[in-house]
Amino acid sequence: MTVAKLLGLNLPVFEGITAADLSAVNLTYREQSLHPWEILFSQHDTSRDVCFLLSGALLAVYWTQDGREIIFNRFPVGAYFGELAALDNGNRSLAITATRDTRIASISQECFVELFDKVPLFRNRVTCNLVTKIRALTERNLELTTFSVEQRVASYLMRLAIEQNLLKVGGIITDAPTHGEIAASIGANREMVSRTLTRLKKKGALKTGRKKIEICSPEKLSAAI
Repeated sequence: MTVAKLLGLNLPVFEGITAADLSAVNLTYREQSLHPWEILFSQHDTSRDVCFLLSGALLAVYWTQDGREIIFNRFPVGAYFGELAALDNGNRSLAITATRDTRIASISQECFVELFDKVPLFRNRVTCNLVTKIRALTERNLELTTFSVEQRVASYLMRLAIEQNLLKVGGIITDAPTHGEIAASIGANREMVSRTLTRLKKKGALKTGRKKIEICSPEKLSAAI
């Protein structure tokens, strides 16, 4: 695939970067499709490609030795992932699985490293994104060790709403995570999450429906933290 077609995908990490900026990079990419619950790669996989989510939905998941699922991230369309293995030659730390029909683009480790070395704007964005991930992991660790389940659920939903610019009265999160997905993301079980969501609904903080969550009162949701 050509550089022009890659830039035409309008991926945020390439915003403002021109074909001329990429002229010194031997850049090619490929696209592939995934079916619901198809795994792109597993944790400890030795692949090194960096991938971009073009459409659909992906989860970054860790499975413990006893089979418990821990969800680390849901990727928004346009996000990229896999850069850690490309940068340090290590194995994949998490598995990536699709939750519905999904399309991705990928570049090789060599392409990614060239972009990182030769395109300052690209390098700056990747570096800032890594810092953001470190901060998010620090915050998540603090929540897991100091917050109650209700506080963790409320914090998770607030982050989800903020990411989609929906933390406002009447903001509706579509394609919302299931109770099980929320539980696997915050270190709880599904029943505890269901009870917590019921309490938040009774408090007037939110409403829930099939695959959607409506923010009724950001103040009441925030007060639960």
